[in-house]
Amino acid sequence: MFDRVTNGAGRFCWLDLAASDAEAAKTFYREMFSWTSHDQIANGGCLTRLQSSGRDVGSLYQLRSVHLARGVPSHWTPYIQVHDVDESAKRAASCGGEIVVRPFTVSGGARIALITDSVGAIVGLWEPMESGVEENGLGENS
Repeated sequence: MFDRVTNGAGRFCWLDLAASDAEAAKTFYREMFSWTSHDQIANGGCLTRLQSSGRDVGSLYQLRSVHLARGVPSHWTPYIQVHDVDESAKRAASCGGEIVVRPFTVSGGARIALITDSVGAIVGLWEPMESGVEENGLGENS
């Protein structure tokens, strides 16, 4: 998995899978890559940490019914580490992108936001908090 400590700002540091069927996705990745899954309560819902050989490779969560009703498909979201997620989200908007999800704090000591770039591709912004520099957003070290 990505190492947030050595990757630093401007580099990819995490992956999330929003799944239309979280249980089916867990089964697929277990059978395909032998990944294990560990469910945790985070930010008012269930977040599944995906691991390979005991190391985090990303997380998975069930798409909400409102998104499924709108036809949002299952999708991966990569995150890029930034020094200041609030400032970076504003900067993305000024560079021709759009803020899709405003910055907010997640369990485990990080602030995140979702933006689109100038051509519409979605990417996450990840700012580790002081206590969470080496954390994966779930309250445990990667």
